[in-house]
Amino acid sequence: MAASTLRKRKIAVLGSRSVGKSSLVVQFIENHFVESYYPTIESTFSKGVTYRGVEYDCDIIDTAGQDEYSILNSKHAIGIHGYVLVYSVTSRRSFDMIKIVYDKIVDFCGKNDIPCVIVGAKIDLQASRQVPPNEGEELAKTNKAAWVETSAKDNVNVGKVFELCLAEIEKRSPHGQTDQPEASKCLIM
Repeated sequence: MAASTLRKRKIAVLGSRSVGKSSLVVQFIENHFVESYYPTIESTFSKGVTYRGVEYDCDIIDTAGQDEYSILNSKHAIGIHGYVLVYSVTSRRSFDMIKIVYDKIVDFCGKNDIPCVIVGAKIDLQASRQVPPNEGEELAKTNKAAWVETSAKDNVNVGKVFELCLAEIEKRSPHGQTDQPEASKCLIM
């Protein structure tokens, strides 16, 4: 396939500190689990993904952890096609942050329907679970988002996160359009 036919997609991975955003991204890109935790400044990874027979060139932006006081950086909204919002199933607080981060993105983009996957990470830590699956599913329904639970450690549903994100992006982009879907037209006035 010629490089010019590759569809570029930018996906931002957001969520509270230490919910497993980097572990998820590294497991997806490099197929291994990172045990040690170093707070992420910010990194962008690229990976080719085939979804429904179409090749996508995905830039995945692993962001520094957010909290209710961090300002959503404009570069996490402008030109972004889809969002992966990660919480840890072992942290009620990180789950509550998802709504705040989602609302910030919506305010920023002036759209109330953004291509988004809500991810409950760390399902390998069942004994410490604070957020039941039905609550994650419910939050996703409320926000018209996809939802999945993952374990970067056990490599459960890691690839599915990014497939779901592409599905959400494509669902909202006009058919047959190969460049930028509508979702990326986030303007700052």
